Amino acid sequence: MKPDVAAASRLVIKIGSALLVGPRGLKRDWLVALAEDVAAARKRGCDVVLVSSGSIALGRRVLGLPLGALPLEQSQAAAAVGQIQLARAYEEALAPHGVTTAQVLVTLEDTDDRRRYLNSRATMETLLGLGVVPIVNENDTVATDEIRFGDNDRLAAQIAVTAGADQLILLSDVDGLYTANPKEDPSATRFEVVEHITPEIEAMAGDPISGLSKGGMKTKLLAAKTAVAGGCAMAIMEGSVARPLSALAAGANCTWFLPEGDPQAARKRWIAAMKPRGEIFVDAGAVEALMSGSSLLPAGVTAVVGHFGRGEPVAIAGPDRAILAKGLVRYTAEEAHKIAGHRSREIAEILGYPGRAALIHRDDMVVG
Repeated sequence: MKPDVAAASRLVIKIGSALLVGPRGLKRDWLVALAEDVAAARKRGCDVVLVSSGSIALGRRVLGLPLGALPLEQSQAAAAVGQIQLARAYEEALAPHGVTTAQVLVTLEDTDDRRRYLNSRATMETLLGLGVVPIVNENDTVATDEIRFGDNDRLAAQIAVTAGADQLILLSDVDGLYTANPKEDPSATRFEVVEHITPEIEAMAGDPISGLSKGGMKTKLLAAKTAVAGGCAMAIMEGSVARPLSALAAGANCTWFLPEGDPQAARKRWIAAMKPRGEIFVDAGAVEALMSGSSLLPAGVTAVVGHFGRGEPVAIAGPDRAILAKGLVRYTAEEAHKIAGHRSREIAEILGYPGRAALIHRDDMVVG
């Protein structure tokens, strides 16, 4: 069965450069129409994250740079100029609907490094909890080839997994995955639903069609593999129509990739498979709170064992020393020692800087 985009609880939408930027610059009418879809999703209680290309395409117009591949330093300069324009464009499109936006710039290092990953996840969770629509882009002003995602399809998939989204929509210049490139082979047919990404399906991927976008079908399939493994359904659709989410809900052509389980279950499996770098012992009150689904607060900690950094996995043991949970800790071992047994409101005074209320958040924990 196809997922229903109108039923998504947390939605990540990737917007390609060719949809947002044309020969005359920003396609404002299209963006205004997209904003109506985003506002409608927010109104029905759906969290929305936008992963948007376009900063380099916008910046190169301002700077008068030619089309085609640019040297790294020129790409970074164009991104620096374009990111301001891109953020302003989204803000102006969504503000009339009462929607607040935030700019989030990331690099590959932010997801490879567990501490940065946890910080990114916490920031995203806080923004979404406050009703904000984050506008995410790769930080092209500082990223080099060695630390790049290389395309926003893969970035969108990683953001979808990080944010625990249940659906990812790639708005593209193609309306789905075909058995061959439809521009070259008239007999090519489109997949409605892909339940499993097989080697045969991967072999059907072609090269980018648009001159403005970096990601072809190969990158979209890589994105799909990341998304579905994280419990997130993914759709590829042609996004140039006005209000593309409404069109998708009404049955527009697309290809859906079905998820392997749900996002939270996939994340729990990932945490459960990690080897603990230390142990945190808690009192009976904390055990009761954890078993009822609460986060682990410093006040319930009786002892800290091992050497670990922020974002690393630790085991949680009760008074009987039996392991009852595993989670990703938000403090180093040294910090955890200092705040153990103290109230969350005392953290800033003890450490000398503000900290997070939970030692281990419930979303970063597997009990049992």
